[in-house]
Amino acid sequence: MSWGFETDAAFQKELDWIDAFVREEVEPLDLLLDSPYDVGDPVRNRLVKPLQQRVRDRGLWACHLEPELGGQGYGQVKLALMNEILGRSSFAPTVFGCQAPDSGNAEILAKYGTPEQKRKYLQPLLGNDIVSCFAMTEPQGGSDPTTFRTRAVRDGDDWVISGQKWFASNANYAAFYITLAVTDPDVSAYKGMSMFIVPADAPGIRILRDVHVVGRNPRGHGHGYLAFDQVRVPADHMLGRPGEAFVVAQTRLGGGRIHHAMRTIGEARKAFDMLCERAVSRSAQRGRLADKQLVQAMVADSWIELEQFRLLVLRTAWLIDKEGDYKKVRKDISAVKAAMPKVLHDIVSRAIQIHGSLGITNEMPFVDQLVSSLIMGLADGPTEVHKITLARELLSEVAPSAELFPDYHLPRARERARAKYGAALQAADGL
Repeated sequence: MSWGFETDAAFQKELDWIDAFVREEVEPLDLLLDSPYDVGDPVRNRLVKPLQQRVRDRGLWACHLEPELGGQGYGQVKLALMNEILGRSSFAPTVFGCQAPDSGNAEILAKYGTPEQKRKYLQPLLGNDIVSCFAMTEPQGGSDPTTFRTRAVRDGDDWVISGQKWFASNANYAAFYITLAVTDPDVSAYKGMSMFIVPADAPGIRILRDVHVVGRNPRGHGHGYLAFDQVRVPADHMLGRPGEAFVVAQTRLGGGRIHHAMRTIGEARKAFDMLCERAVSRSAQRGRLADKQLVQAMVADSWIELEQFRLLVLRTAWLIDKEGDYKKVRKDISAVKAAMPKVLHDIVSRAIQIHGSLGITNEMPFVDQLVSSLIMGLADGPTEVHKITLARELLSEVAPSAELFPDYHLPRARERARAKYGAALQAADGL
């Protein structure tokens, strides 16, 4: 099925190669291996490393990064077209060197890291020799970072960190954590927090437990509940300056949200393709499912919703490239983030319905995708918060009416129209 949207011929050739490569070489890994993040697994490395080398040889490794870091420096539109394909496989981002949370952490290190931090942490991270973790959320904080309590206190040449973090993705595999902590409790939360690199083997760190999303592989992608008990890190392990944690965090959060959406398109399209194949393959009550009007409505609604969402994502990607600043596209990113869970949820739900009982078994991917849609409504800020952000941004651009009857009130609009064209209307009547 053609999905339109042309790009230049040279890049289209790369997209065609990525499409075939992911389908033939990468997607089978999802059926054989537990986790793309377990860099200590020799079986995983034996299968994944040669594929990563092929991507490097093709010049498609870590394309979100600038050439000096081994990437292509692609803009968001090209990344969107790539990530639509990578979203079909949980292993594809790792094979292409753009897996979360490592991709966002690499961007932080590239922008704020010192030469020594880049040597020690960024270079092995870019090579996928290690993986990392972004430890920001806290048990009492949820989506409100102003309530965070983890403290970092200066002691000589060190910072001493104490507190708890949770839903720290890949904590059990990570070589280091990028962690946010309060360094000045006497000022605004947005000015009193700082960002640190914390080695995973630092004394005082404990993984209280590793939590897995219900329905997901318990040996796969996990989320750590972490305790920091007087953990010492050198002063030179701060990222940015004291009080700049939120500025540093935005380096990864804006890009992460739009890249999640790009890959969600691929996941939703996979469900849609399976939905359509089932509809034309299965017969019931003296005819194909595809000939039933309710099934046709499901197909039509799914296609419309997916294409609308895809165009919103591509438009937002184009705006990011044009503006060069995630903050200037804040409302558009929030719109993408708010729309994403429902699009995936609704298409997957219809795919389940059309597959019948088979759709809810572990022989099909739909329940896992349904869980993904719920995760998308929580990760990187809940849907409700992004709707509020979008509404506030939109309303801030609107001036209130100074009179009882606003300018768009029809009688007033007609008066303005008569004032503008009244003479011409009278002349026309006299003809």
